[in-house]
Formats: sequence, C-alpha cells, structure tokens
Amino acid sequence: MKNPRAAVDRLCHTTGLLLVLSGLAHLVVFAVDGGPWDGPVSWRKPVTFGLSFGVTLIAVTWVTSYLRTGDRLRPVLLLVFAADCVLEVGGITLQAWRRVPSHLNRETPFDTVVSMTLAVGGGVLVVLLTVFAVASFRRRPTGPAGMPLAVRSGFALLLVALASGAAMIARGVVLTRTGHQEAAYHSTAPLKPLHGVSLHAVLVLPLLARLLTRTAWGERTRRRIVAVAAGGYTAAVAVAAVWAVLTY
Repeated sequence: MKNPRAAVDRLCHTTGLLLVLSGLAHLVVFAVDGGPWDGPVSWRKPVTFGLSFGVTLIAVTWVTSYLRTGDRLRPVLLLVFAADCVLEVGGITLQAWRRVPSHLNRETPFDTVVSMTLAVGGGVLVVLLTVFAVASFRRRPTGPAGMPLAVRSGFALLLVALASGAAMIARGVVLTRTGHQEAAYHSTAPLKPLHGVSLHAVLVLPLLARLLTRTAWGERTRRRIVAVAAGGYTAAVAVAAVWAVLTY
C-alpha cells in the first residue's frame, strides 16, 4: 500500500517545480516580447511569482516534514497550500497575458473578481503558514543538529514576510477605495525588499543545516553555524524593515 504522506509530498514537489518552470517560461516571453520590467503591468509578475511560489511550495513541503503535526493534518494543509499557490500564480499569469494589473484592479467586474480572489487566496496562505509556524514552536522540530533552530527561525521570519505582504495589500486597498488607483499600484514598493528577503528564510536556513550534515564538523559546531546564520539573516531582515519604514 502506498504511503499517502509520500504521495502528497511528491504532488507538492511536482506542482512547485511546474510553477518554477512557468516563471522561467515567462522570463523567455519577456526576453522576446520586451516591455517594462517594473510596474503593475509587466512580465515581471508571472516570472517572480512563479519562481517564488514554486520555490516556497517545495521548501515548505520539505521543511514541514520536520514538524510534529501528525500524519493527517500536514497532508491536508499541504494540499490546500499547493492549490492556493496554483490559484495565485494562475490569476497573476492570466492578468499578465490580458495586459492588465492583477492586484488592486477594479476596472471591470472580471478584474474585480480576479483581484478579490487573489486577496482571499493571500489570506488563506497567511492562515496556513501561520499554522505551520505555530506548530514549529509548540513542539521541537526533528532533524539533525541545528535543524530545529533553522526551522523555527525560518518560520519566524516567514511571519514577517506574511505581515509585510498583508500590509501591502491593506494599504493598496485603502488607496483604491479612496480613488487613488495609480498610487495604489506603486504603494507596495517600499515593502517589497522586506517581503522578499524574509520570505525565503524558511528554505535558506534549513538547507544550510542539512548541508552541514555532510561536513566533518561536530554537532555543537554545526548548531553554532546555524545560530550565526540565523542571526545574520535576522539582521538582514531588520535592515530591510528599517528601509521600508524610512521610505514608506
């Protein structure tokens, strides 16, 4: 009998890989079609969102294998997370091909539906990833030396990414509803570095802990290296946060 947990992991890894390939494919489209890289309407969005969501889905699937969430809860959460990632990238990609903004766009009823769907999907992502983050602190994650700290630090910084993402959406919605549509499209720029840097700590730090198992260093040394890396990553996020506050 096949292991359902392994099947879900394979499905999520495959889905993440397809999202990454989608991002790379749109990088080729950008190279051929041209156009602006920045702004609310550009090929940048399907490229960066495809790559980011794909890598994050693969990372979260792997990293949550170290959490003590039970054999039933984790697969369900991962399936919902994978579906939501596809929804987000799909909506953004659709609007890129239609040459209209994907977020905060209420120009037509269809655009409003897409924008609201992406916003709701973002809310689902926040809930799911917060559940995983809480689980990492409720019970000590498993894994080699340094992995528990790496997982907890990664999820803690991921919460910063979720908070900054929510702040971008909230400010954009306020500006849109008060009639400042163009300003809404550009209001997210100061928070993008903070969001991007903190988002991928959940992959970088656990990956470091895993790579250190291939060295001859003892467990104490590996834990110290992970601790230093976590501190350095946190400092980078803090710098991005200060820059966001100063330029917001």
